[in-house]
Amino acid sequence: MDLELNATQQAVQETARRFGQDKLVPKARERDRTEQFPFEELKALAELGLLGVNIPEELGGAAAGVVAYSLAMMELAAADASVSVAVAVSNMCAELIAAYGSDAIKKKYVPRITSGDAIAGAFALSEPHAGSDPAAMRTFAEKKGDRYVINGSKQWITSGQHAGVMVVWAKTSKDDGHKGISAFVVEGGTKGLIPGKPEEKMGLHGSNTVGLTFEDCEVPAENVLGEIGGGFKLAMTALNGGRIGIASQACGIARAAIEASARYAKERHAFGSPIGDFQAIKWFLADMKVKHETSRLLTLRAAWLKEHGKPFVREASMAKLHATESAVWIADKAVQIHGGYGYIDEFPVERYVRDARATPIYEGTNQIQRVVIARELLK
Repeated sequence: MDLELNATQQAVQETARRFGQDKLVPKARERDRTEQFPFEELKALAELGLLGVNIPEELGGAAAGVVAYSLAMMELAAADASVSVAVAVSNMCAELIAAYGSDAIKKKYVPRITSGDAIAGAFALSEPHAGSDPAAMRTFAEKKGDRYVINGSKQWITSGQHAGVMVVWAKTSKDDGHKGISAFVVEGGTKGLIPGKPEEKMGLHGSNTVGLTFEDCEVPAENVLGEIGGGFKLAMTALNGGRIGIASQACGIARAAIEASARYAKERHAFGSPIGDFQAIKWFLADMKVKHETSRLLTLRAAWLKEHGKPFVREASMAKLHATESAVWIADKAVQIHGGYGYIDEFPVERYVRDARATPIYEGTNQIQRVVIARELLK
């Protein structure tokens, strides 16, 4: 893997960094307090090409590749992890539709996501009783003429209240386990699609998370992604790639926590010296930096492998596992370095702890990542 970034990757990284620092950081605390969804920010990100970083240009994307996408996610998450979640899911949905939709479906829906016209994309897989075990889902889609009628419920759906385009998984056969799962493109606002009350989460307050109820929700038969009964494979493909996005997000949160801690260690004095002069603080910072750099390298390696069409499942799980657990640890140590100030929202590190804590859970829990890694080793 070439560690030197090419011109396109550098440009995407710099664009995301500049937008993050200029537009996201100043309002990150306010979004966290008010739980305001970033409508304007997502539209601006779409105009910069950051809602379709790895999407072909003919579908409105930037066609910059997976490494560029990972770098952009790191920069946005360092500025405001809540916004980066919506960006990650929009990119994942656009990529899945671009890869498995018919020509008509691709042309109809992918540009709506990449342009910001759809506001965001949503990924509706998890259910109240089916998280890590998608085969246990109860949502069912019944074929009626030239349409499918969906009934059931979904849970933990990022941007679900506002997304104009979403990919929804449902059983189309009750007796075939995961082989009976199919994927559909569903437009936000479709009759029978009912968003629930936004969840009151520990962190990521600027990211909208809701349950979805489907009551005789009709979608055209041509909105099936891939083949009927092939939805489980599509979900796993999307999640494998999505783990690179979550690892990137964790790297961004971790970097922001390290930078905040280094600044504070130079400014805060105790016993007549900056606290950064004390060995305990130096060792915290050193360990934080090592964990962050190893996370970043694991993540970029997984992104590079995917971009070059090489096997990347194990590497994506390794990156997700290490980066997210490191981010939680790093954010916790950032609070410790700040002392009492780290525990109040005057400083951003308490937000980093709350935002980081979600990353070992979604896109496949870290317990599932360990299963994947071990399974790949034992093949």
